[in-house]
This record gives sequence, structure tokens and C-alpha cells, in this order.
Amino acid sequence: MLSQIWRTATGAQRDMEFRDLTARAGLWYENFMKNADPRTEDWFLMSSPLPQTIIIVAYIYFVTRLGPRLMENRKAFQLKEILIFYNFSVVALSLYMCYEYVMSGWGTGYTFHCDLVDYSDSPQALRMAGTCWLYYFSKFIEMLDTIFFVLRKKNSQVTFLHVYHHSIMPFTWWFGVRFAPGGQGTFHALLNCVVHVIMYSYYGLSALGPAYQKYLWWKKYLTTIQLIQFVIVTTHIWQYFFMKDCPYQFPIFIYIIGLYGLVFLLLFLNFWYHAYTKGKRLPKVLQAKTWAHPYNKTNGEITNGNGFHCDKDK
Repeated sequence: MLSQIWRTATGAQRDMEFRDLTARAGLWYENFMKNADPRTEDWFLMSSPLPQTIIIVAYIYFVTRLGPRLMENRKAFQLKEILIFYNFSVVALSLYMCYEYVMSGWGTGYTFHCDLVDYSDSPQALRMAGTCWLYYFSKFIEMLDTIFFVLRKKNSQVTFLHVYHHSIMPFTWWFGVRFAPGGQGTFHALLNCVVHVIMYSYYGLSALGPAYQKYLWWKKYLTTIQLIQFVIVTTHIWQYFFMKDCPYQFPIFIYIIGLYGLVFLLLFLNFWYHAYTKGKRLPKVLQAKTWAHPYNKTNGEITNGNGFHCDKDK
């Protein structure tokens, strides 16, 4: 009898604690969102981080569990025509976003130094915010990179780093669009769009077949382009920490971008070292030889910003 009363009282106390914790979390979220940009509140996927979280979780589950299981006893899809269309579509979208970023700030007034977010309803400020949302949405489109790997049974390409990159980018950019759609925190997005024009052009031309290989003489520079991207992003964002007075509205994003750029720069250098200096990504018969170019013609791997490697025929 006493034990039953004790269990009932303990259960009631736990329920009260849980409700109290839930209420505090709700209050914290409500106060947190008071600082959000009201201009983007009603935009697609912007109402709360829950919808995108569901999409990201579903993506991770499919590319790591469900997809490989479904494809285990099936023949790999070729997807040549789909890949050609997809890659050149991403090129077109990236070119458009480059243009919009330049016209909404980076070529029309930004100093590449201390650039603040414009929260006004001016056409240029809204154009920048819209471009930031489009960049955010493009990260979901690029999840198809991994899905195509799974459907083509190239599971070795679905690395932790690749999945992490495709998951963390849309998640963090939701907060960017809701709180700081513009300013110096968007430079890495502009640069990433430029690099994607180059990378996906290579993917698209490669998917066209052997007849177009002669036009891909510049493939050996792709890894260098990626390294330069991370160096520029890290250098640009880290200058904030040496400014005497820069009233950027949400410094937390500077820290996130700075840390993200630095981590990926180190990971990239580590990949570069093991892939091309020590030759660990070469076949065993070639690992002892000196490799002169940052492209492995034997296994067709090149580095990229989506996980530092891709398939030659992507």
C-alpha cells in the first residue's frame, strides 16, 4: 500500500518536472525567436526548424540505412541522363545565386570587411534575404548527390564527412535565414556558389561520357580550387576577431562560420596529405610511386566540398 502511494507520488512529481521543463523550453524558444527576422517568418520551411529537421533525419536514415538495404539485392541504376540534367541544373542555379549575391550586396556596396545585415524592406535588402533563402533551399536539392550515390550502389562515397556536410549546412542555414539573411556571414555562400559552378560543370561533362574527357584537362586543378575556397572563407570570416569595432548583429554566426571553415580546412589538408602525399587513396601497386597531379586517374576520385571526394562519372 505504502509502496503504491510512493510510486504514485513519485510519478506525479516526475510529470510536474517534465511539464515544467517543457514550459521552460517553450518560453526559451519563444524569447529566442523574438530576435528573428520577421521578413522571412512566412517563407517556405521558415516557420520553425522542425520541418527541416524531419527532412534531414529522413535523409540521414535513407542514405545510411534504408537506401543501402533496398539496393542490396538490386542492380545499380545508371542514371546517366538524370545526372546530366541534375548537374547542369545545379550549375545554372549556382550561377543565378552568384549573380543575385553580387547584385544584392557583394558587388553593390559591401566592403568585404565589416558588412552588417540590412533588415529594412528596401528592394536590395529583400533581394539579399531572398537569395539567402534560395541558397538554403539549394542545400536540400544537393542532398540528391548522396541519394544518387546510394541508387548507383557507390556506398564507399557515402562517408561520414559527406553526410555530415549535407546535413549540417541546411540545418545551420535555417538560423542564418531567420536571423541574419545578409552581411558578412553570406560571403562563404557566394564563394561556395562560384566553386559549385566549376565542380558541377565537371560532374556534368564527365557524365556525358568518354567523348568529352578531352575537355576536362582542368580537372587537376579542382582540388586546388577547393583548398583555396576554404582558405579564403576562413581568412575573410576570421578578420572579424581582429576588428576594433564591428557591430555585426549576430556574432554567433561569425563563430560558427569561422569554426566550420577552420575544421573543413584542416580536414581537407588531412585528406590532401593522405590522398596525394602518402598516396593512400591510390591502388596498392601505385602507392609507392610519386603522384604528380591532384587527380587520381586510376580510381577517378577528386576532392570536393561535399565530402572531399566524388565519383568520376557523377
